[in-house]
Amino acid sequence: MLDQALCNRPPSQWLELKSAIADWLMNPILVVLPLLFLIFLPWIVPRFRWKRLWSGFATLLLITYFSAQFPLITAVANKGLVAFVPADRGQSADAIVILGRGQVFRNSRVKVAANLWESQRAPLIFASGAGDGTEIVQKLEQEGIPKTALEEEHCSQTTKENALFTASVLQPQGVKRIILVTDPPHMLRSLLTFRNVGFEVIPHKSPAPHLTQTRKAMMMFYEYMGLVKYGIKGELVPQNTAKREQPQIVGQR
Repeated sequence: MLDQALCNRPPSQWLELKSAIADWLMNPILVVLPLLFLIFLPWIVPRFRWKRLWSGFATLLLITYFSAQFPLITAVANKGLVAFVPADRGQSADAIVILGRGQVFRNSRVKVAANLWESQRAPLIFASGAGDGTEIVQKLEQEGIPKTALEEEHCSQTTKENALFTASVLQPQGVKRIILVTDPPHMLRSLLTFRNVGFEVIPHKSPAPHLTQTRKAMMMFYEYMGLVKYGIKGELVPQNTAKREQPQIVGQR
């Protein structure tokens, strides 16, 4: 069972920092002006040491910031994230699991999950995510899905917690195979993380909404950084049997 006290936690410091960085990077003026200042400052101050190093580094950051927003760059980055995700071959499952990612992504995921349920791919739909779980279930009810086929948790703040908290609710019910619904860039990390806690996962990508190039670039950046972080912590490979039976929840980020 999931400890409901986990739902009352304040956002982690990492999530708050991540949100602040995203807000900053999505405002070009707040990025470009400081970088231009760093480029020209060494040449304005007469005794500034390592002028070429400081100016060159700031110039590289400025070029990287703009080039990362080119449609071709984001398309290639997205291709790298989805290339290793297996196709959904239509197998049945024990449950459909929807991962929350905010209001902008919600409607498309609800439609995808409702279609999967109506196609009798699984008898249960489970929504996971703080600020999303309850809202997704409400929208699924509006789509005509009966309450008896819906469950949710609204405590998880990260992809790892999505997996852990979902496992703590569904695995005691005998759920082993799931159809995982999330957007294409997020799918690879989600697939590996849910396998890590013992699920057999069928990935089913949900279309991403129309986003600005800056937002797309941010998504790609976070996903690649997330893969590196989770990989270093060993959270992208299946756990042993003992750990699968007792998913650890408290203290995970």
